[in-house]
Amino acid sequence: MTADQAVRRDTGDAGLAARAAAVLPGGVNSNVRLAASRTFFERGSGPRLWDVDGNEYVDYLLGQGPAFLGHAHPQVNAAVTAAVSRGMVFGAQHALEVEAVEKLLAAIGWADMARLGVSGTEAVQAALRLARAATGRRRVIGFAGQYHGWLDTVLMAHGPDGPRPGSAGQPPEYLADWLITPFNDSVALERQFSAHPGEIAAVILEPMMCNSGAIAPQPGFLERLRELCTANGTVLIFDEVVTGFRLAFGGAAQRFGVTPDLAIYGKALAGGWPVAAIAGRRELLEQFGTGRVNHSGTFNASVMAAAAVSSTMDVLRQAPPYASVEEHGGALIDGLRELGHRHGVPLNVHGLPAAFHVSFRRDGAAETTVVDHATLQSLDLDRYARFSRTLARHGIWVAGRGIWYCSAAHGQAEHADTLERFDRAIAADAADGARAAEAPRQREGQS
Repeated sequence: MTADQAVRRDTGDAGLAARAAAVLPGGVNSNVRLAASRTFFERGSGPRLWDVDGNEYVDYLLGQGPAFLGHAHPQVNAAVTAAVSRGMVFGAQHALEVEAVEKLLAAIGWADMARLGVSGTEAVQAALRLARAATGRRRVIGFAGQYHGWLDTVLMAHGPDGPRPGSAGQPPEYLADWLITPFNDSVALERQFSAHPGEIAAVILEPMMCNSGAIAPQPGFLERLRELCTANGTVLIFDEVVTGFRLAFGGAAQRFGVTPDLAIYGKALAGGWPVAAIAGRRELLEQFGTGRVNHSGTFNASVMAAAAVSSTMDVLRQAPPYASVEEHGGALIDGLRELGHRHGVPLNVHGLPAAFHVSFRRDGAAETTVVDHATLQSLDLDRYARFSRTLARHGIWVAGRGIWYCSAAHGQAEHADTLERFDRAIAADAADGARAAEAPRQREGQS
C-alpha cells in the first residue's frame, strides 16, 4: 500500500447517496445501517469488499455475519444458479428442500426435525409459539442485552432500569410476559424459576452473546440452565442465528456441549443467502405438521434457499474451516491487543476467534472482563463507534457496535493487511484526538 492509499478516499458515491436519501428513509433499507458509514459497495469476493469508488476493504462485518464462507463463494453460487434455472417457488414441495434439511440435521447432530424459513426474526416467533403451545404457559425468560428480532413481541432496549420497548410505536404490553435476567448469572436464573413456578414456557438465549459484545458463557452456566429447564418442564431455545455453523459445525450446542430443545439458525447457514431454520425435538416440531401450530411462508424453502443450504453444508463438511478460523481470529486478537499496548491506547478485546469484540476501556480502567450486558456497558462503546469510521477510511470494514467476525476466507494476507491498516488507523485517531484537545488551548491563547 502506498502512502497515498493509506488514508482512503471518502467512500460512497455522492450521487448514489443523494438518490438514496430521496427514496429510502434515512438512505438505508435497515435501521441497523443508520449508524454505519455511508458507503456503497460494488462487489465482494472472499474476505474483501470494493466500494463504487474503487476502495478495497478487509471485511470483518461479513454482511452482519452471513458471509462465513466469504463473499460470492463459487460452489454455493454455482449450486444456486443451477437450481434456480429450473424454477424458484412452486407452492409445493421439491427434492432439494428434503436434501437440505437432511444435511442440516446431520450437521447439528442432536435435532430430529427442522423447518426452513427466511429470517431469524420469524423463526424466533415460530419457536416461541411452539413452546407456548407445548407447555400451555406464557412467560419467557430472556437475557439483558440479547437480540431476538425486531418485532413488537421481542424487541427491547436494556438499561439500568430494566427492559423497555426498543421502538416508538411498540406497545409496552407486548413485552409483559418477559422475565429479563443477567447473562451468566445462574443464581438470578434460579430466582426467576422459584418466583414463577409452573409459569415459564421457554428460556431463549444466544448461547454466546454475539449481537451484543461477543460474550461467551461462563463454565457451568449453560449446564445449569439446561437442568433448570428440564426440572421445570420449560422449553430451552438456543438462538443460534449468529453462532450456528460459526462456532463449530454443530454450532454453539456442539461447542459448549449443551443440547437445547429448539434452536434457530440463520446467517452462516446458507453461505450468505437469506435463509433461516428452526430445528428441534420431534414432539415439538410435529405440532407444525399436525396443523395445531401455524408456521407459514410463501418463500419458506424456496429453490434458492434449499440449494444454498445444501451446498453450504457440503462445503463445511468437505473442507472444514474451523481450525483456520481459530488460527486467524486468535492471531488477530493477539495482534490488535499488541497494537493497543504499543500505542498506549486502552483497547479492550474479548470473545472467541470466530467472533470477538473490540472497544476501549474508559480512562484509567483496568482490563475489563466482560460477562454480561452491564459489564459491556462499562466500556467506552461510543468512542469505538467513532473509531469504526476511522477504520473504514483505512480499509477495514467493521460494525460500529464492536463485533468482528472472521470467515473461512480470511488468511495470512488479510492478517497482515488488517494489522498494518489498524496500526495506521489508531495512530490517526490518536493524532485527531491530540488536535481536538489542542484547539481549545489555542483559542484561549488568542483571546
